[in-house]
Amino acid sequence: MPSDTAGSWTPVALSADLPPATVIPAWTPLGAIALWRSQSGRASASSDRCPHRGMGLSHGFVRGEALSCIYHGWSYSPAGGCIRIPAHPDLVPPETIRVAVQQVAESDGIVWIAVGEPAMPPPRLDNLAPIRSLTLDADVAAIEAAAGEKADADGLIRVADCPWVRLLPAEQIGCTLIHLLVEQGRSVADRITASRIAEAVRRRAETRQKDMA
Repeated sequence: MPSDTAGSWTPVALSADLPPATVIPAWTPLGAIALWRSQSGRASASSDRCPHRGMGLSHGFVRGEALSCIYHGWSYSPAGGCIRIPAHPDLVPPETIRVAVQQVAESDGIVWIAVGEPAMPPPRLDNLAPIRSLTLDADVAAIEAAAGEKADADGLIRVADCPWVRLLPAEQIGCTLIHLLVEQGRSVADRITASRIAEAVRRRAETRQKDMA
């Protein structure tokens, strides 16, 4: 992924897959996160572990501008501080109760998470429209071989026999998440074709990965 000496950006989801007042699990090189969007539309990334009893916050729920744990309802702000403990409604939670958070940026329909402190914003994916995300049981090298092209400086892999299709990978533990994009202005039929192409790349990449094991 695009990086500099201070940090890098990981594309973790499509903006369309994170509507207001929802939380989903995601992953970065720093570990599992709860990716959530407040009622007002702000995207945030919190460590996927409630400090109370260790429950995954990605199983929780969003109310207003806070993420709440499904277990006992402890609520956290986008900055990570605990702001409410339902069992003690009159208590102001101490500042020491908090979850780790990571910087979030959105551009061109992609949600990016910072790893470290990147000096530059995420790359612009001008003239590209995101279609869907899918997980491959293959590494980036196998995906590049299956697509017939190497990733460019922005991390995008062009599909050699269909150059208007791009794949944006994000390596995870034992698999790779890829976001499928097509050039702006493509028809519905082209988008369906692109999805089928991505599935074909998936099959080739996974077969190659198994052959290399």
